[in-house]
Amino acid sequence: FFFSPRNFTMPFVKIQKSKSYYKRYQVKFRRRREGKTDYRQRKRLCCQAKNKYQSPKYRFVVRFTNRQVICQIAYTLIDGDRILTSASSNELPRYGLSCGLKNYGAAYCTGLLCARRLLQKVGLDDVYEGNDEIDGEVVKTEVGKTTYYVDEVDEDKRPFRALLDVGCKTTSTGCRIFGALKGAADGGLDIPHSEKRFPGYDRDSKEYDADMHRERIFGGHVGEYMEYLEEEDNTKYQEQFAGYIAAGIDADGLEELYEGVHEKIREDPSPSEKKSFTPDKSFKRKAKLTLEQRKAAVQAKKDAKIAELEEDDE
Repeated sequence: FFFSPRNFTMPFVKIQKSKSYYKRYQVKFRRRREGKTDYRQRKRLCCQAKNKYQSPKYRFVVRFTNRQVICQIAYTLIDGDRILTSASSNELPRYGLSCGLKNYGAAYCTGLLCARRLLQKVGLDDVYEGNDEIDGEVVKTEVGKTTYYVDEVDEDKRPFRALLDVGCKTTSTGCRIFGALKGAADGGLDIPHSEKRFPGYDRDSKEYDADMHRERIFGGHVGEYMEYLEEEDNTKYQEQFAGYIAAGIDADGLEELYEGVHEKIREDPSPSEKKSFTPDKSFKRKAKLTLEQRKAAVQAKKDAKIAELEEDDE
């Protein structure tokens, strides 16, 4: 039997997606297609009760890039988000931290800087000074039926409340996002949270080791790895911690370093002055040739080629 498409009949195939399906198909939002925005989460973070009129819900936005930590206080309007204040770990060299700008300790410092900068901007930095003694514990104060995540609540001015916005990041236990959250909470912001995602929390026994979290804030895990790598593989240590070695930072001096950074941030959280940018105007782009000039150039090439061929013939 010779197979031919003419004498082959297709068996019955059920149409899974009909023409009406494709006619009714609606594409998702662009930022959902790109995997950048979780709109289910965003709706709950931004939508405000109507009886609160136009009071915005503020979000404490934390994002990690390949090189830095970015913390922002944002609120939503109908035509887009507005940023009230922001802080980046690229600013930490001003305060004495020149390397390791993406780890848990740097995330804590960036959150602290963002919180102190915001409270200074809205005039609450003297009322809510935050938690100076960093012990890793969750600070709460109950006033009536409301829980505030600050030490004390002023009678006249309530604390500035913001909700944590993690974006599309996985909120696993010990994630660096919660380092930034803890820094902002210790800086005086009222951010609802619990200890269940902090480093040191054991889900099985439901116990929280605050000392482990404190050690992580002061870079204890980095110091341990530095000591381990220096003993086991010194070449790899020289490569991975080249920035620390150049800055003269060793494993024993990390806690003291971070303490100094926290103090300097509290002293002056204001942003640095913007440097005036002057572009280099020495480069001049060549003017585009006109049609006549291009034709003349082509004709000159042709003439040169013809003359070259004539010489070869002679």
